[in-house]
Amino acid sequence: MTAFFALATSLLWGLADFGGGVLTRRLPALTVVVVSQGIAAAVLGAIVVATGGWSEAGPRLWFACAAGLAGPVALICFYKALALGPMGVVSPLGTLSVAIPVGVGLFLGERPGPVQAMGIAVAVAGVILAGGPQMRGAPVQRRAIVLTLIAALGFGTVFVLIAEASTTVTGLFLAQFVQRVVSVGVGGAALYVSVRRGAPALPATGFPWPSLPALAFVGLADVAANGTYAVAARLGPVTVAAVLASLYPVVTALAARGFLSERLRTLQTAGAGLALLGTVLLATG
Repeated sequence: MTAFFALATSLLWGLADFGGGVLTRRLPALTVVVVSQGIAAAVLGAIVVATGGWSEAGPRLWFACAAGLAGPVALICFYKALALGPMGVVSPLGTLSVAIPVGVGLFLGERPGPVQAMGIAVAVAGVILAGGPQMRGAPVQRRAIVLTLIAALGFGTVFVLIAEASTTVTGLFLAQFVQRVVSVGVGGAALYVSVRRGAPALPATGFPWPSLPALAFVGLADVAANGTYAVAARLGPVTVAAVLASLYPVVTALAARGFLSERLRTLQTAGAGLALLGTVLLATG
């Protein structure tokens, strides 16, 4: 069952990343984040009421609030990076977020073993190769690499904070609800400021209503992925759950190849593969 839920996490995260990246090519990243997370917050609110999740309220929710502040920054940067593409490079680099929980462990006194040390070296090499010299094939802008690394930092921070925000399934629903309410507030404020400065919140043709189901899917898939990962980590070894859940970039890359016909040059493919390998080594070390 651990493998089942962890692989479900990979599928959901991978499809959510692909959907978010595609939508950001049509809509501003802020709009995608606010709308998708707003839909997710509404659904989570209904679940919290139905399950009595409010009984789990306590000081731990401050961690969820902090996650809500870091989450929008990570999502906006990641969606912008995916829009710049190619997704087959950007998505694997985003998995470097696992380095944040490892760093927290080091701060608390843990020391990396040989496998983790190797994972750090392999991951750094992957970043360098993925953003290496421009030759032939799908180009990777330096901005996409920088945005992805910022997103990875934010995602890793959110993972640590959410882990501290809840200890039960109903508590997880409440923590995710609080996180997304804060995220919508922060994202909405940023969107307002952006519009006041002259940036459009919507295309010239208005809100693309046909994209609403896709926006809902992105938000709800992200929520579901967090839930399935939490279940997988509780049912079995966290290392097994983390390794299997970290395969989500494969889903994103396959979706980009199948739907967008992306083609990567050898150097980019090698860099993305090394980054993903480094993530697996970090998670299993």
